[in-house]
Amino acid sequence: MRRFALPALVPDCLTLTFLLVCMAIATTAHGQGPTTDTGLRDRSLLYTSAPGTGVVVATVSSEKKGALLDRQALLQLLNRSTHTATWQTTDEIVQGAFQDHVSQGAFTNVAYGEYDIEVSAVGYLSERRQLQVVNSWSPVQLMFALKRDPEAINLNVPDMGISAKARKEVKRGIAALKSNNLKEAEKQLGAAYNSDPSSSDVNFLLGYLYYQKIDYGRAAHYLRAATNINPRNTQALTLLGRAGLQRQDYPAARSALEQAVMQDGDNWQAHNLLADTYLHQGIPERARDEARVAIEKGKNHASAAQLVLGEALVSLGDDKEAVEALKRFLEQSPLHPMAGQVRALIAQIEEDAANSAAAPSTDRAVSKLVGIDPLLALDAPVFSVKSWQPPGIDDIKLNVAAGTVCPTEKVIDESGKRVQELVEDVTRFAAIEDLFHQRLDAYGLPTSTETRKFNYVASISELQPGFLSVDEYRADKMDLTGYPDQISSTGFAALALVFHPHMRDNFEMKCEGLGEWRGQPSWLVRFQQRDDRPSRIHSYKVGTQVHAVNLKGRAWITAGKFQIVRIEAELVSPMPEIQLLSEHQVVEYGPIPFARKNTTLWLPKSAEIYFDFRRHRYYRRHSFDHYMIFAVDSDEKRKEPQSKPSDQPSAKEEEKPQT
Repeated sequence: MRRFALPALVPDCLTLTFLLVCMAIATTAHGQGPTTDTGLRDRSLLYTSAPGTGVVVATVSSEKKGALLDRQALLQLLNRSTHTATWQTTDEIVQGAFQDHVSQGAFTNVAYGEYDIEVSAVGYLSERRQLQVVNSWSPVQLMFALKRDPEAINLNVPDMGISAKARKEVKRGIAALKSNNLKEAEKQLGAAYNSDPSSSDVNFLLGYLYYQKIDYGRAAHYLRAATNINPRNTQALTLLGRAGLQRQDYPAARSALEQAVMQDGDNWQAHNLLADTYLHQGIPERARDEARVAIEKGKNHASAAQLVLGEALVSLGDDKEAVEALKRFLEQSPLHPMAGQVRALIAQIEEDAANSAAAPSTDRAVSKLVGIDPLLALDAPVFSVKSWQPPGIDDIKLNVAAGTVCPTEKVIDESGKRVQELVEDVTRFAAIEDLFHQRLDAYGLPTSTETRKFNYVASISELQPGFLSVDEYRADKMDLTGYPDQISSTGFAALALVFHPHMRDNFEMKCEGLGEWRGQPSWLVRFQQRDDRPSRIHSYKVGTQVHAVNLKGRAWITAGKFQIVRIEAELVSPMPEIQLLSEHQVVEYGPIPFARKNTTLWLPKSAEIYFDFRRHRYYRRHSFDHYMIFAVDSDEKRKEPQSKPSDQPSAKEEEKPQT
């Protein structure tokens, strides 16, 4: 497949060449439907709304539907047309004949239209859905079952993996921990350990318990056992490193924390603790470097890392930068109990710098650091980091029908035919494209938001047998300075071409079973770029250099008609040569009717991109509407869509041009 001919870019600009959208995208999900819970339905009728507006009610549970969320959740409702947001929090409500407790929040006076709703809670992965508000008399009712954030301290254990007796004791121990009843927690968790000493979860909970009791020796014992059983348990590794620092066992702390940052490079607290460890071991250069990484990953939440950075710079004799770092600590934590000591240290550094007869920097550093312990600047060990992108392709536990055998060859062949038919039926299609762009901080919270609207045209052709070409055009013809953050994302016309007969041999494909998407039975097919074949689907262009990107992903293909309704894709591995650490695409496809020819084509509806590039995180959504198709008649000329979008999706075919 020929890559796009793109203009030369300045060094700080980037073009994401996604061969992404040309065929089947799933219908936009509305995320609403009748609930079978009488109590929820009855309560929703209590909310009133002004004429011409509606009500949105969200009920939030933990892990499993019906399990009460043990904390308040934040609800964000985003109007997809105006890109304005409103927020609500959930409250615990008693309802129904059985006096059930639920966590629920509601939005009233919601204007008719399409919305995104996002539910977030500390220690849980956020969840986002789409919905429509269309009337005043039927509230939109949504049920969310939030999953635990794997990076947060998880005081719950899975129902599987330990004995029934130990599970009951663990649940009692967790309840005691949440109530800060450490004596009862020790009794229950000790009994669970006696029942099942080989559980990583039980060992971690005991380690956490003894850390809270300031018994760092016993905490390290159980945390070490937890990491031996599960070497990828980053929260146990991080807490083990912190316990080592508390015990002044710096070799043990260093070993655990180096493993923690290797497993999770975004965990700023692990980087900060490792910097502190290097500082105590007399390696200020590495302490400085790790502290800077912690500051970059943690942003304003990582004020403690500024203290480590300042002390490392003092040890290196860089007094000016040291003072700047220590002042940033005071700016971010002006009321911290250590603020007085830090101010005294700054005054001493500045006094010594003015004294030409000062002792060498190494000797001075020893005296200056007396009484300043960076570990005391850290908050209690809570490692909750909001997930800013969806789980990885290989991190999801698939829910597939047991005992159902996937007809792999048929699924791949038939879906390839659907893609091939589209290429043969359409030379060009046009649409109104809405671009929504956010720059995110380390916690997934937007620091800036921008929107754009384009007249978009894509063409698909086969210039010679076996070589597909996808070209795109935006009527605005703007250069990169007109795009948010100088990043142009193009190529949303070809990710589904992974399944085209001329392209699929470049990928390893495996049918993983029968799942579902939006209530439709769907075959799940995993794909990954082969090392011995050319990468022709996706690339980044930085400056004048084009960098091919190897992708792996999963497609949802309807079991009845083999239409591709959704594709998720991500990097096979990070690309440090262009500072691209991660990227995750979510593309949905849906049927677009064209009444004049009594036909329906599966075309792009939306594409979302989450990517970490040059130490910045971005979220970008492309939405497509108001389609026009250009038939195979090659004499027809391109005609861009000029009409403004209406409230409902629409599509039309190009009229014959006037001569």
